[in-house]
Amino acid sequence: MNNVRPIRAKRGTNLEGASAHNRRVIVEALRLNGQLSRADLARATALTKQTVSNIVDELERDGLVVSLTAVRSGRGQPSTPYRLVPEGAYAIGLQIDRHVTRSIAVDLVGTVLVRFAASLPQGGPSAGVKTVLDLVEKTRRELAKIATHSEERLVGLGVAMPGPFGIETVDDDPWMMSAWQNFPLLETLAVGTGLDVALQNDAAAAATAEKMIGAANGIDHAICLYLGYGLGAGLILDGDLYRGANGNAGEIGMVLTARPEGRLSPLEHRTSIASLCKAMDIDPAVDDLYGRITDAVAMMNPTLLEWVGGAAADLRATIQMSETIFDPQTIILCGSLPETLARLLMQSLDPLLPSIAERRDRTFPRLQLGFTDPWAVAVGAAAEPIGRTFDPRFSAILKTRAGFVA
Repeated sequence: MNNVRPIRAKRGTNLEGASAHNRRVIVEALRLNGQLSRADLARATALTKQTVSNIVDELERDGLVVSLTAVRSGRGQPSTPYRLVPEGAYAIGLQIDRHVTRSIAVDLVGTVLVRFAASLPQGGPSAGVKTVLDLVEKTRRELAKIATHSEERLVGLGVAMPGPFGIETVDDDPWMMSAWQNFPLLETLAVGTGLDVALQNDAAAAATAEKMIGAANGIDHAICLYLGYGLGAGLILDGDLYRGANGNAGEIGMVLTARPEGRLSPLEHRTSIASLCKAMDIDPAVDDLYGRITDAVAMMNPTLLEWVGGAAADLRATIQMSETIFDPQTIILCGSLPETLARLLMQSLDPLLPSIAERRDRTFPRLQLGFTDPWAVAVGAAAEPIGRTFDPRFSAILKTRAGFVA
């Protein structure tokens, strides 16, 4: 019997892979800084002036960058700044949640151009997938009306939904979306739309939005605490979104914690919009959920204040643990929750627990507020195809690219 011993090794690259990486580096520098000259790009990226010139010329031919009016600084020759062309690429983001689905279209710099939402029918994916596909098609049609060449410049479809993925769950567990998670969603959407499709959990999508156009823009190490129907964390490590072996990194809502009565309970059963709705006897599927919560904050509803006190205690411990494990530059509180509730939570979290993050030389606050918008996850879902196509990533250098994110 001939046993072939598996060989462990990193994938190599070639000149084509290195060239693709350098192209992504230039695009990211322009995205982060707005506009830069070729000399600025060479200094910032440590690439040669000739390499930068070749890449800029290529990007300009591809309709991804455009030159601006030359500017004179000092006695030297005037320099020509370049910026990204927003119309150079488009992407669609899709959020699938327990009761609603949202679809948006963004351009290369993350500007939201189209957005639609629809209620999901009862019956799981067998009934809801048509609603989802119709919503994506509606978004594409509307985008084509305002962007003539959108179809030929559409780089993909990003999908976000609650995790965790690939675990054994009880079908009627209200905290899970077992039917959707076990449904061949990526394949169905790829066939139904003809687009490249990638899936991530909602916390990772929220972190992607923060990284592209939010509080984590330009930050290499950040933890985004996402408070929505459940609780999760998007991990931005070394400038990249870390997803883990199975796409479940940051599922902090599943952390078991001891209750006073001695039993163990997942963190999100006490710290999430679902737990707030349960405490206040509100159906989380109601259309005016945000309005009801906002009104409860304005009236300082005693039940809501009690929930805030318990959630703040849980989140303080979560923040201290996250700082200790990951050593981020900052932690960002974000989520599908009303801004008034998010700000009340921020106030209740002060003071934070002592931590290794308490440094005199800090550039960013230990905790800051990010997106508090029901559309933030869809924005992050749309940002994923843009990032997958244009951001510097280790997988982009490899001779064989990684497949769908999970």
